[in-house]
Amino acid sequence: MIFREAKIEDIKQIQVIRNSVKENILSNPDLVTDQDCEEFLTQRGKGWVCEIKDKIVGFAIADLKEDNIWALFLHPDFEGKGIGTKLHKIMLDWYFLNGKENVWLGTSPNTRAEKFYRKAGWTQNGWHGTKELKFEMSKIQWQNLQNG
Repeated sequence: MIFREAKIEDIKQIQVIRNSVKENILSNPDLVTDQDCEEFLTQRGKGWVCEIKDKIVGFAIADLKEDNIWALFLHPDFEGKGIGTKLHKIMLDWYFLNGKENVWLGTSPNTRAEKFYRKAGWTQNGWHGTKELKFEMSKIQWQNLQNG
């Protein structure tokens, strides 16, 4: 398993993973374009991937502009192996090292993602739109969780 920063050349594989998920499915796959991915990776924030045998199996992208987690997805065949937890840690460590104090994300209720974020220490704070739960994490919360 190799964890590394995402590159523009990874976007095609990132899109395959994003469209392979069983939960938090995009209503229209065209809503997230390759150009969107490139903007988030190069201008708005940074991303990371997990590779196994030269194939990307998961990715995470943080958005410094809107102070949110834009994406954290795994190919369904690779869930439950600790990959999401590792990507999550790499991403939040980087995010908070960049001078940010708070971050938020939205995810569908009653999903594995909701359980993942609750277990990881995120605080639910209402709704994002009408269909997603809104979770927040502060730098202090993250530091306390890391110090156990």
